[in-house]
Amino acid sequence: MTLRIGNASGFYGDRFDAMREMLTGGELDILTGDYLAELTMLILSRDRLKDPGAGYARTFLRQLEECLGLARERGVRIVANAGGLNPAGLATRVRELADRLGIAVRVAHVEGDDLTTAHPGSLAAHAYLGGFGIAQCLRAGADVVVTGRVTDAALVTGPAAAHFGWGPGDFDRLAGAVVVGHVLECGTQATGGNYAFFNNRSHDLRRPGFPLAELHEDGTAVITKHPGTGGFVDVGTVTAQLLYETQGARYAGPDVTARLDTVRLTQDGPDRVRVSGVRGEAPPPTLKVGLNKLGGFRNEVVFVLTGLDIEAKAALVKAQMEPVLGKVASTRWELARTDRPDADTEETASALLRLVVRDPDQDAVGRALSGAAVELALASYPGFHVLAPPGRGAPYGVFEDVYVPHGAVDHVAVLHDGRRIPVAPAHDTLVLEDPAEPEPPAPLPHGPTRRAPLGLVAGARSGDKGGDANVGVWARTDEAWRWLAHTLTVDRFRELLPETADLKVTRHQLPNLRALNFVVEGILGAGVAAQHRFDPQAKALGEWLRSRHLDIPEVLL
Repeated sequence: MTLRIGNASGFYGDRFDAMREMLTGGELDILTGDYLAELTMLILSRDRLKDPGAGYARTFLRQLEECLGLARERGVRIVANAGGLNPAGLATRVRELADRLGIAVRVAHVEGDDLTTAHPGSLAAHAYLGGFGIAQCLRAGADVVVTGRVTDAALVTGPAAAHFGWGPGDFDRLAGAVVVGHVLECGTQATGGNYAFFNNRSHDLRRPGFPLAELHEDGTAVITKHPGTGGFVDVGTVTAQLLYETQGARYAGPDVTARLDTVRLTQDGPDRVRVSGVRGEAPPPTLKVGLNKLGGFRNEVVFVLTGLDIEAKAALVKAQMEPVLGKVASTRWELARTDRPDADTEETASALLRLVVRDPDQDAVGRALSGAAVELALASYPGFHVLAPPGRGAPYGVFEDVYVPHGAVDHVAVLHDGRRIPVAPAHDTLVLEDPAEPEPPAPLPHGPTRRAPLGLVAGARSGDKGGDANVGVWARTDEAWRWLAHTLTVDRFRELLPETADLKVTRHQLPNLRALNFVVEGILGAGVAAQHRFDPQAKALGEWLRSRHLDIPEVLL
């Protein structure tokens, strides 16, 4: 008995046509959509401040307007976290839409994640719920289930538990579904999107197809995609997504802790990767709660420095701005040397000097800063201009994790007929600890080396979790893994990425995946909404690492 689960959204703003493509491209039982991220919750909270009836992903409704009838015809049930801050409101809108279209559907929703009133000062505080509320809705016959803040993997564990009859103690099966959910959650990142080894001319990556999983009762699965769609699925693309935004070998959630060090991936044919061997443990005794708060106000201006004396030009404008910046709580300068000597275009002769300021007082980063920058137009370095005039200063958010006991959350499945079914918290829990570090493989024999980029022999994918970033690095062969495991130590990682030199960096080994996962604490400040650095979600941190040169054995090149 196989459950075919597809994904049609990896974030709020993903490909609009994906829902129709997934419904028409092949057989499915469940179609999921992940619309939420830390930043999205902040955006939705601002929407709701303007309109108390808002707070959900409006794109989802527009997609359903085109595809709800198609889903009903094909017998595909839809599960999405598009409810955001207002799952009850979205469920009502879906029912109204179905009535207007004359389509008979049973719509249910999951609530209980909203803990904002318990955290004064937060714009939004939401617990990450598991999949058993979704399972209750599906078991009662729902055709559409919308949720608020559940874990991304819950969109798979819920339907799987409902379909196969799993209970809270089926840890290995649930863990298998968690791994599948994590692979599917970011859509085309599992089918060749954002992939380190994208430059393979045998695959068409212009429009990758969205992924789906053939999930089995024992928790094993095959990751694939609809026939004829773009992109590709292989052990590398699945490994990359499996490492994305994870930390250690234990991947904790509200339903189960999945052991990523037990995952086995094998190629099962073209565009088919089998996931097996996943072991699960009881979930931790607490639930993660994401807090979004107003951090203050920020402003920025980018000065363009062209031609000769770039460093001196930067020093001059910094000195000229210093009097006004002395009154600002936080100031950050970044000089990006995008210029090159004897350039044949003005743009490639220019460097960018970026100034970012933050302060609790909007006036401190508003007109005072803007006026000081604009007044330099005729009084600073030769060739003075900026990419855009600075504004008045905009509010920015900060993200924080806190943890509460399972019993602190009233997890409720609200069925299509209005019945409210409480979802019991986890009975068996296990305090989360890192497992013992595995023994590394035998090192490669000594031999000649060549100075070359790490990316010639290793892939990487990076992402954000609040103010931290992770960089997953994997080798494509056993020989490359033997070298990587001994070479890419924490000290070498810090050496290659100097921005991490003064930060806490933790390395985790995942030998089954031939992978290392580095967690860099604090590199993103207060999270993506604070825009602490040039790449605020650490999306390209892994690609920077792959571009760094070190001595690589010639046998691997």
